[in-house]
Amino acid sequence: MATTAARPNIVYIHSHDTGRCVQPYGHPVATPAYQRLADEGVLFRNAFCAAPTCSPSRAALLTGQAPHSSGMIGLAHRGFRLRDPGEHLNFALKRAGYTTVLAGLQHVAPHAERDALGYDVLPDDNRGPEERAAAFLDSRPTTPFFMDVGFTETHRRGRDFHPDGLQGDGRYARPPAPLPDTPETRADMAAYGESARTLDRKVGAVLDALDRSGLADSTLVVCTTDHGIAFPLMKCHLTDHGMGVLLILRWPARLAAGRVLDGLVSHIDLFPTLCDLLGVDKPGYLQGKSLVPLLDGEREQVNDAVFAEVTYHAAYEPMRAVRTERWKYIRRFDYRRGPVLPNCDDSPSKDVLLAHGWRERAPEREQLYDLVFDPNEAHNLAADPAHEPVLAEMRGRLDAWMAATADPLLSGEVPAPPGAQVNDPDGLSPGETPRTVAAG
Repeated sequence: MATTAARPNIVYIHSHDTGRCVQPYGHPVATPAYQRLADEGVLFRNAFCAAPTCSPSRAALLTGQAPHSSGMIGLAHRGFRLRDPGEHLNFALKRAGYTTVLAGLQHVAPHAERDALGYDVLPDDNRGPEERAAAFLDSRPTTPFFMDVGFTETHRRGRDFHPDGLQGDGRYARPPAPLPDTPETRADMAAYGESARTLDRKVGAVLDALDRSGLADSTLVVCTTDHGIAFPLMKCHLTDHGMGVLLILRWPARLAAGRVLDGLVSHIDLFPTLCDLLGVDKPGYLQGKSLVPLLDGEREQVNDAVFAEVTYHAAYEPMRAVRTERWKYIRRFDYRRGPVLPNCDDSPSKDVLLAHGWRERAPEREQLYDLVFDPNEAHNLAADPAHEPVLAEMRGRLDAWMAATADPLLSGEVPAPPGAQVNDPDGLSPGETPRTVAAG
């Protein structure tokens, strides 16, 4: 479709491990910059990543494909790569006349291989992402640009969240839903809050630079995160605690402000959405759907289901999921007798679960949840005969998607590429020494 406003600049702001734990999603974490974006833009309440693990999630957004389709089935810094870097959003935008700028973390290619992603401007200095972004914006570019501004917050720094050791006040914090309310989990969540506030200040600096440069009205801001927060049973899990992400779009010249949309949305939908908003041809490999009908108020849903996956994080843990408005179905493709603990960041919250026998709790091979009566996905209905028709339908949805996207899991175990670094699934921590996959 043709846009009704001039072709905008694009600022893509993304963070590490933030989920939806920010102010405009109702969490008691003061994040005024995110709230400002929500007030001035469009907020999606039911946005989901395509993989609750770092590089696969970002690759899905930036290629418009499931991670197994783009080839990014593990972490870039551990030796996993895109099948074709030319499928990155950068190249479609460059063909449309955009200058592309990397101002922070990208996490889709190893640092030494960033050139393959096609950015025209690659600042490489000791400034923070918000400083690099502000410097570019203050130069008042006169041609359309796409600027990728990635922040490392709210990723854990070892067991903690903040490099300066800020912990917050755990006395009054509320732990995330899957975890028990203990002094340790409260303190852990308070530390997350400090990191989120640091992130928010940096996001605010980018928004201030847009205002200062006079570019705010002519710029589409896409603000999201890779997946759920870095707590046990969240990041690297296919419940909504891991899949659910914040997503806010702001473009004053085109999008009405202060809207909240409830339709099911996947990260893979953003690439085709941008193509429609910009009047850019869609590459044939895109698997998502344009969100323009939602943005224009023509429809309340464009997806009747969204899908997500895990293949590798620190260790191999093959899982796939399908989510509809009412139901969630998760299938594991291994036969483990315990959780894959290297895929959970070390933390005080992890210590609590380990102390109470988490290592001995066998994961369920199939999971089915009723998201109306069980929004925390705590009561598995997969073995309930009364829900056999729903289970069969959800199995069929997942099977059809895997077949349509040529999921390699259909042929058995998916090997890591030569040179990749992977942890032992029976280990305890992602910090343990990984093995390097041999060639041949």
